[in-house]
Amino acid sequence: MALPRTQAAAILISVAGIAVSIYLTVLHYAGVVPACPASGAINCEAVLSSRYAVLGTTGIPTSALGIAWFAVSAALWTRPPGRMHLAWSAAGLVAVLYLVFVEIVVVGAICLWCTAAHALVVALVVLSLSPSGRGA
Repeated sequence: MALPRTQAAAILISVAGIAVSIYLTVLHYAGVVPACPASGAINCEAVLSSRYAVLGTTGIPTSALGIAWFAVSAALWTRPPGRMHLAWSAAGLVAVLYLVFVEIVVVGAICLWCTAAHALVVALVVLSLSPSGRGA
């Protein structure tokens, strides 16, 4: 049985988020800067080398949380849409708002790869708010 379009789209978006998050996590552990401008307002290196790019003093990159968040999202969207999808996407949106605040206000730069992940979270929020995403 084929999944409804909203669910299929959400799963594809989640998989894309996993891919972006894996890319950033692998680069973190390899000590490599992602392909991205490194000057001015768009500066992945400034963002990803800031103390906010890891969880406290653990050394675990925030992108590792992205892998987990998007994986749970993909799993959730294999189930019929409902309130859990909305709650999960809202939690992701809160995290994105915090991270964007840190990028713009604290670090003073934007990471394009992070922005891609953030946009994917926002897309999942939109889908969870759609009538078909609410199970309506």
